[in-house]
Amino acid sequence: MKNIISICFIALISLLSCSQKKKEPLQVKKEIIYEENWESLSKYDEAAEWFKDAKFGIYAHWGVMSVPAYANDWYARNMHIEGSDEYKHHVAIYGEPSKFGYHDFVPMFKAEKFDAHAWAALFEKSGAKFAGIVAQHHDGWSNWASKINPWNALDMGPKRDVYGELSEAIHKKNMKLVASFHMARNLQIFKEQPEKWLNDTSYFPYNPKMPTSSEDPLLAKMYGNIPKEKFYNDWIGQLKEVIDNYSPDLIYFDSQTQKIPESYRKAFTAYYFNDAVAKNKQVVFTHKEGEFPKSVSLEDFEKGRMNKITKDYWLTDETVSVGSWSYTDNLGLKTPSEIIHVLADVVSKNGALMLNVSPMANGIIPQNQQDILLEIGAWLKINGEAIYGSRPWFVFGEGPTKQEKSGMFLDKITYTPQDVRYTKNGNTIYAIILGWPGNNAPITLTAFTKSVLEENIPKAQQISILGFNGVVPFTQNSEGLHFKTPNEKINDHAFVIKIETNN
Repeated sequence: MKNIISICFIALISLLSCSQKKKEPLQVKKEIIYEENWESLSKYDEAAEWFKDAKFGIYAHWGVMSVPAYANDWYARNMHIEGSDEYKHHVAIYGEPSKFGYHDFVPMFKAEKFDAHAWAALFEKSGAKFAGIVAQHHDGWSNWASKINPWNALDMGPKRDVYGELSEAIHKKNMKLVASFHMARNLQIFKEQPEKWLNDTSYFPYNPKMPTSSEDPLLAKMYGNIPKEKFYNDWIGQLKEVIDNYSPDLIYFDSQTQKIPESYRKAFTAYYFNDAVAKNKQVVFTHKEGEFPKSVSLEDFEKGRMNKITKDYWLTDETVSVGSWSYTDNLGLKTPSEIIHVLADVVSKNGALMLNVSPMANGIIPQNQQDILLEIGAWLKINGEAIYGSRPWFVFGEGPTKQEKSGMFLDKITYTPQDVRYTKNGNTIYAIILGWPGNNAPITLTAFTKSVLEENIPKAQQISILGFNGVVPFTQNSEGLHFKTPNEKINDHAFVIKIETNN
């Protein structure tokens, strides 16, 4: 009998051992090496799980571009165009651009009041799940300690690795790190075509009377007046520097990246993905104009968005300001309501919002911009469950305000309290009402009807208003889901109806 028990025991141990050995490969993450072709690179999941859940991020246009504090972030270009408003301003304040060029602003970018930890704390309080700054804009200035670009924040200007400081602070707050690159437009390609010197495909206009045409190696580097092959090699070299030294989770590319040959774009993608595998992390990068396949990169809509729910995830980048991405002395600002409404609309259609702020050259984010961010953060603290980790419902919304087309640079859309945006999480549906319709106001959600959902109409079990402790009576019939607002204002910007359903 003991022998039988022993044999059974040994057999059981062997069975368990075999079972554990079969599971072992699942417990060990295999290193996948992505090759420099789109077929191989398309095997990587272009939409990281963290991105699908994050929904809201913040970044900043900041650097030498912040010094003039006039007109907009294209001052560096327009100051070289005789007769332009920026040219006239520059001559009046600094003198002729031929004598005081854009590069002469570099020593004036001191960032003497920049506090990376204060920025990160502000971004966190504002509800951002990913954050960063422009690593390099069109102007040839690098905000990190670059060994490739002499025009960098450690060697010139602040003489501090401002991107490095911020990346450390953001990681400490457990936010994902953003690096945005706008440098493809820096390359001058019209030197031999005088009729195209003002074509904005190249940021700095070639002009023999200006520093933008200088053959001095240092100036030529800043103004993009260098051989194409060197520019391409520097482009990917600088990207590798940032990936290696700071590990950004999201890389944003501005327009004109198609100027970079496809072989370099493939090489970047493979490098970024393979680095992510080695570091056991998920990364995301964006494109604007088809420079990368959607199978490897997410589409970005600058100051725009989709007008319908999409299967693919996407990003929109908006700015807290009106008229300029970088700081100016007379910078107009959007309201918190405008930004919250855009966020709700974007998330309801499977997108995420990355909001830009515009710090001053000294490193201070103006208080009026901070106030807007904190107002958004206060709203998200109450209503965040309708945003973070949510997914689109069957329909993105209802109401009188229409967005006629998808795309970038859309006209401003003003929403009303009759406009609703939907998200869901499991069996819970969230109806985000874009404004306050008044106390005791009757509301009918007509999306809960056969004419909209056909046979997929969920049965509401309970509804509540986020941030309100009272009971919300409701009825549901063939005409929709009906309830009234409480006898007290919940929120000026938007409020959320939480609808718990049976399916």
